Amino acid sequence: MGGLGSISTPMCIPSQLLNPNRRSNFPRKRSHPCLLFRKSHSLSLSSHFSPQNNKVTEPHFTLKASASSSSVGAADYTEEPATKVKFQTSLSLPGCSSSLSLLGTGYREKVFAIIGVKVYAAGLYVNQSILSKLDAWKGQSASQIQDDLSLFKSIFGVPLEKSLQIVLVRDVDGKTFWDALDEAISPRIKAPTPVDQSALSTFRSIFQGRPLNKGTFIFLTWPDPSKMLVAVSSDGMPTSTDATIESANVASALFDVFFGDAPVSPSLKTSVANGLASILK
Repeated sequence: MGGLGSISTPMCIPSQLLNPNRRSNFPRKRSHPCLLFRKSHSLSLSSHFSPQNNKVTEPHFTLKASASSSSVGAADYTEEPATKVKFQTSLSLPGCSSSLSLLGTGYREKVFAIIGVKVYAAGLYVNQSILSKLDAWKGQSASQIQDDLSLFKSIFGVPLEKSLQIVLVRDVDGKTFWDALDEAISPRIKAPTPVDQSALSTFRSIFQGRPLNKGTFIFLTWPDPSKMLVAVSSDGMPTSTDATIESANVASALFDVFFGDAPVSPSLKTSVANGLASILK
């Protein structure tokens, strides 16, 4: 997106805006946080991520009986190792019909001169029911999954919620953030319609003139392929959305920024591929 994720045009974050001084924390860290997908009277899969290398270790299967059709149980959070940002392993977000489960984490780094500067950490959350739509990829390795664009397009195309949580690890001016975001999205929309232009204008208004301090949460949530919910919070989890972006082109372009063939955060896509490979064994 430019400095926050563009494939082709780096974002320049002025040095006076880079102020690492606050960390987002959640309680009760465990040494091996996990995802646990459960279904009533069925096998549950717990995929363990190593805090050292963001890799997925061997899954564990146990037979569970539950009164509900599905539930999520997991460690309280998992830590993205490069930035030390902590992500809750399950979330209930505004506009979502059920809780979402963390599938992978990563970070975005920009190089200024010869110094790498981490700008944000990111985590992908999905509605568990999406996983049942991915049987065609069962048994594939993480590298096969990572290189298969059709899988990520399938995830995006399912009319169930997925959400990208971005956690800033530097202070960034809102206009700078939007300019970088726009540089990433616009080239992916070859012939923008009036609907697309209106959606981009709405999107822009969220960030213009708004300081985004270190620790700010930005949630980009896709309830279906034609819509995206945007929520920004500088004080913990959001309780409402800031805007609804109703443009299939804008929504798909932004998803492609992170999970297309040239992802702006390779570590995020790798982590998600590892998680999928473990779950789909």
